Amino acid sequence: MDAWIVWLIAAGIILVLEMFTLTFYMLWFCIGALVAALVAWIAPDAYLLQVVAGSIVTLVLTIFTKPISKKVRSSKGFQDTGTELVGRQGVVVDPIEPGQYGIVKVGSDTWSAVSTQLLAKDERVRVISRSSTIIEVERWEEFT
Repeated sequence: MDAWIVWLIAAGIILVLEMFTLTFYMLWFCIGALVAALVAWIAPDAYLLQVVAGSIVTLVLTIFTKPISKKVRSSKGFQDTGTELVGRQGVVVDPIEPGQYGIVKVGSDTWSAVSTQLLAKDERVRVISRSSTIIEVERWEEFT
């Protein structure tokens, strides 16, 4: 298999992983892999050049976008969409056992969720925290 195909497959896998994390850091690795694929297509035998080109692009994107994202996040009026979830009510779609993932619907969105309690389907819950793609919930009745 040609090296450029391997780089494209790697870029695709990294892009799918980025979709799960929503952090934009994996996106830079995806773009670096795409650059490496381009170099591999132009110079198929220059393996070191492929790795170096992809690494440099990834590093440059990471270094230059971090201050920009920090500035945007600290700007007046910026609110992370996830912070509004904390305290909201949701409904368990897929039962949650302690230490296991389940699914909770909050508003019109569904989230992977964890809890320290056993929560049955259709039980009302309250969001107590959020990580990148997972929310932690507790039984709603404890807080009403």
